[in-house]
Amino acid sequence: MTAETQKPEVVLRYFAWLRERTGFSEERIRLPEGIETVSDVLRWQTTRGHPFDVAFAKPDPIRVALDRTHAKTSASIANAREIAFFPPVTGG
Repeated sequence: MTAETQKPEVVLRYFAWLRERTGFSEERIRLPEGIETVSDVLRWQTTRGHPFDVAFAKPDPIRVALDRTHAKTSASIANAREIAFFPPVTGG
């Protein structure tokens, strides 16, 4: 793969217990080919090894924002520069 065909870097941001479990508040990364939707990103996170496999083991309640706008799991990440991950909020 040449530099011209590589996907652009994106910033992945982790909030609350996702930040604690991954050990990252953010990272800049080039996503692999074939990662096209939010669902793909969530599934890919579990393949990265420890601690990402643990943090993203149950991805359904994790909310995602693309460039600071909440997105459905079917949303395309094609033009996103920032992908943020939020755990569910609980409280009473």
